[in-house]
Amino acid sequence: MPTIRIPVPLRQYTDGQGEVKVAGATAGAALEDLTTQYPDLRGYLYDDQDDFVTTAYESINVLLNAADLRELQGLDTPLNNTDRLMILRTWPATISGGQQWNQPVGAALPE
Repeated sequence: MPTIRIPVPLRQYTDGQGEVKVAGATAGAALEDLTTQYPDLRGYLYDDQDDFVTTAYESINVLLNAADLRELQGLDTPLNNTDRLMILRTWPATISGGQQWNQPVGAALPE
């Protein structure tokens, strides 16, 4: 089964797990399985339209064996049992307003 590496700030939603085994033939299916296993993660990876987060101000980058999924086939990238995905959440440093990892996507920014 593929593995997804969970960033430290999000491990509170995976019972402290740093890596989670997932089912799925594609990167998108693997991420869906991750949020099925740990539903509290969904708000951090998907927006309120249930789309993977890719807005100008906040985005989730996913690496597959060190290659950026955006440079492959995106969420349709096929996986094999030995693949390892890594979640990276990024914000532009000067625009983010200090949003924290522990806030769901779209949460109000602190004033």
